[in-house]
Amino acid sequence: MSQQLISHNADLQRLRNEGFDVLVKGSYLVMRGVPYVNSKKEVLRGTLVSELSLAGDATIRPSTHVVYFAGEYPCNADGSEIAKIRHQSAVTQLDRNLTVHHSFSSKPPDGYKDHYEKMTTYAAIISSPARVIDPNATAQTFPVIEAEDEDSVFNYLDTASSRAEITAVTRKLELKKFGIVGVGGTGSYVLDLTAKTLAKEIHLFDGDRFLQHNAFRSPGAPSADELRELPYKVDYFARIYSKMRRGIVPHAFHIDASNVEQLRKMEFVFLCMDKGEAKKLIVGKLEEWGVPFIDVGMGVELTDDALGGIVRVTTSTVEKREHVKEKSRIPFSDGDGNDEYSRNIQIADLNALNAALAVIKWKKLFRFYRDLEHEHFSTYTIDGNTLVNEDQV
Repeated sequence: MSQQLISHNADLQRLRNEGFDVLVKGSYLVMRGVPYVNSKKEVLRGTLVSELSLAGDATIRPSTHVVYFAGEYPCNADGSEIAKIRHQSAVTQLDRNLTVHHSFSSKPPDGYKDHYEKMTTYAAIISSPARVIDPNATAQTFPVIEAEDEDSVFNYLDTASSRAEITAVTRKLELKKFGIVGVGGTGSYVLDLTAKTLAKEIHLFDGDRFLQHNAFRSPGAPSADELRELPYKVDYFARIYSKMRRGIVPHAFHIDASNVEQLRKMEFVFLCMDKGEAKKLIVGKLEEWGVPFIDVGMGVELTDDALGGIVRVTTSTVEKREHVKEKSRIPFSDGDGNDEYSRNIQIADLNALNAALAVIKWKKLFRFYRDLEHEHFSTYTIDGNTLVNEDQV
């Protein structure tokens, strides 16, 4: 993808054509081999790094004038620091194998018109003192361009993470594969939130069709023509999210004793289903195989012309599982079909909240978010707006 982005954008291609050693790494534009002077008046080479501003695969005007630098602090020819560009100095890991030590700020009155202007301006500021000591010092090294084999799950770069400087943190969610059992209301929102992560494969399990009532408690806005096709839920959502990323694997069947083995190799499983007997089977197998999982659920009832109820997230990991059985934290009853939720009341906001709470807990387990309580059971009560954490490790 780095080669394609550079060749398809005039500002990036101009940098390469003029001999600068540039590449795209993740969502950053990297310029290597930039000569500079350190405090000992030695000529060294460092790396300039800029956030890459994109619209799809096309570069746009840089959104920030700040750049990063990997190396010692650049100095003037006499060894004094170049103070006019000083911004911050701190060791920061922007992405895998991309660590910087300083950031610089030099803003033209109208900003930078493109990435060529931005990168060459900073390269000139940093390199000028080096040429005083060594007239042959230049960032235009005309390097050999090697073939690349980038294996991103996304069809376009994740510039949101680079803008927030959390690309290295997002790597913690780079699972090989995980499963979502049930992609109805809550399960479809779990997919929506997890599809933005670096997980290589997301397996969807559901044997139901995507019907009209599903449209009112799922993300997105299907057309009437799409509903008339009566697609399987897994196929419908796989088609949508495959526009953004690869690795969405649909399985148009319900999990039962004949196919539960499909879950054995998952690194994690979200249970977003309401069939008690099937869930009991799955929970037993996941515990047996040592697979961590989260089960979601809600109870909604109509009282005095208003809805009330509770949203639940139950977590089960190798470190803590006993609460599931000892405290009956997961219901295994199939119910009688008379509760409000089973009658498909449109409660998309509760589905989305249930999914968000589950995904936040999932991210805590993989250290994306800080986790102080290590709760394995939490409930949100609607009418009191109360969130309770229990069953801590």
